[in-house]
Amino acid sequence: MRKPFIAANWKLNKTVPETLAFLDGFIPLVKNVNDVDIVVAPPFTSLYAASSTAKGSNVKLAAQDVFYEDKGAYTGEVSPAMLADVGCEYVIIGHSERRQYFQETDETLNKKIKASRAHNLKVIFCIGESLDEREAGHTFDVLKREITEGLKDIPSEGLIVAYEPIWAIGTGRTATPEQAQETHKFIRGLLATLYGGASEELRILYGGSMTPDNVATLMACPDVDGGLVGGASLKAESFAVIVKLGKT
Repeated sequence: MRKPFIAANWKLNKTVPETLAFLDGFIPLVKNVNDVDIVVAPPFTSLYAASSTAKGSNVKLAAQDVFYEDKGAYTGEVSPAMLADVGCEYVIIGHSERRQYFQETDETLNKKIKASRAHNLKVIFCIGESLDEREAGHTFDVLKREITEGLKDIPSEGLIVAYEPIWAIGTGRTATPEQAQETHKFIRGLLATLYGGASEELRILYGGSMTPDNVATLMACPDVDGGLVGGASLKAESFAVIVKLGKT
């Protein structure tokens, strides 16, 4: 039985005081939830403060991105060692916004995953198709390329996959449970070609506008193991509801 996994991706939101206020309100709401892995991904500037506040709780910390070198003349970048140093256990890699706005490629993402795993950071690897790709019938082709190239020579340990239908991110549109299950089942099949039986232990998250209203139906799908939550994770009460319903 795969343990449910619910992660908050705050994107470009929350200052340090706002981060601390969220955690002060959120941690007590979920302190008795032991059957769900709970992760929060604040902006880089809030990671150290968040780590100190969440220490000793059941809330773990993720970064929203990482660079693939440990040090050097890479102005503005943050290394895996730096993330581990401030208390991150997880890192999000390959989010559609990084692919779209910063032209990240499968090859670049593969390097980031390898660098992160070298520092024992667990990876939330994001994949997903655009609306045009879905309407053209290319969803499975896109996912196959992103998994095959992005996860080349990557072991299964410390890996979580997040399926993000790009057309459902921040739009209020959500894949139906049937669409989500069909795609997650396909993804698990792709992972089986890379990892064999270990694919049954890998968790696949849904990342397209998960909310308190749809989390239960999405989590009822056999191959949906959790969520990568955007807008609905910005309020402590809303995200706590998702976490609590995420164990269904």
